Amino acid sequence: MKKAIYALCAVALITLAGCGKAEQSSMAEQGPIKIGFIAPISGDLASLGSDALVSAQIAVDEVNQAGGVDGRPIELVVEDGKCSAKDAPQAASKLMNVDNVQVIMAMCSPEVVASSGMANQQKRVLISSCASAPNVTDAGDYVFRTYPSDSFQGKFAAQHAYNTLGKRKAAILSVQNDWGVGLRDVFAQTFEALGGDVVVIQEHTQDSRDMRSQISKIKEANPDIIYFPSFTEPSLVGLKQIRDLEVDVEILGGDAWSDAKLQESSYAQGAQYVQPLSNYSESWKEKMLARGAGATVCAPSAYDNVKIIADIIGSVGEDGEKIKNALYDVKGYAGVAGDITFDENGDITQAQYEVVEL
Repeated sequence: MKKAIYALCAVALITLAGCGKAEQSSMAEQGPIKIGFIAPISGDLASLGSDALVSAQIAVDEVNQAGGVDGRPIELVVEDGKCSAKDAPQAASKLMNVDNVQVIMAMCSPEVVASSGMANQQKRVLISSCASAPNVTDAGDYVFRTYPSDSFQGKFAAQHAYNTLGKRKAAILSVQNDWGVGLRDVFAQTFEALGGDVVVIQEHTQDSRDMRSQISKIKEANPDIIYFPSFTEPSLVGLKQIRDLEVDVEILGGDAWSDAKLQESSYAQGAQYVQPLSNYSESWKEKMLARGAGATVCAPSAYDNVKIIADIIGSVGEDGEKIKNALYDVKGYAGVAGDITFDENGDITQAQYEVVEL
């Protein structure tokens, strides 16, 4: 196609610059390259979802300002997955069957796991910036994530509780979803392998707004630490009721506590939580700040995912299977939070964590 355009230009004595414009115009007529984006735009974890969307849009804007992909702009098609296994499949179905996207960026573990079957069946890539549930590893050939598995985080949290804090009797208060269950299981297994005792495990639903029964049982078990992997809204309720019921022990949360809404709560003061090491690039943090967004845990990889997908589409085109195959070849990509290399399961191969005190 390019040779034909240049030949016509030579005959017509039109400059090469003019030819470039003609080619770009032809590409633009094909319309934008659409990438699906599923995240909690409303409800629980909406703050993290908003930051991830801003980060992804910054990357989209940069790609488009540099000429797009083969002269075509990228466009995000945004759907509200609410970090919910109930809402995400509807969003994914719309993106695949109506918008015909070949790639979907989904943020949360419940969104990814619930949409993975559809993605694999229709040969559409599903890539996540924040899904950490261990079962994402086995979610299928078309599922990738640039965020570490909870098999790392849960182990780190247990080691911190046992080795650093010196705790020996742990209670677990976990949310009933893929993320919470994954962290619960890995923490319990690791803590007990270290010599600790998990004295009680209590669970709550994502929409729970009363945990006094669970907390009362925890108080009776007399732990010296509560491991509390939960989302923003139930965490706020649980932290308040832990204080109300005078359960005076160390509290350790998961990476979802990066949410500013939780961090600003007086009930969270003194608690700790585990998150991936936040050694983000300064230039990216400045871009986020300029748009009034926070450098929260789900945002860095949202930026990286757009850039990685744009590069791959520029090389292999928009076919979902070809994009999937190219993703497995990503090795040592210099991302916002460090190098990205995918293993045979679509997981990244390394993870580092830090503990944040509120």
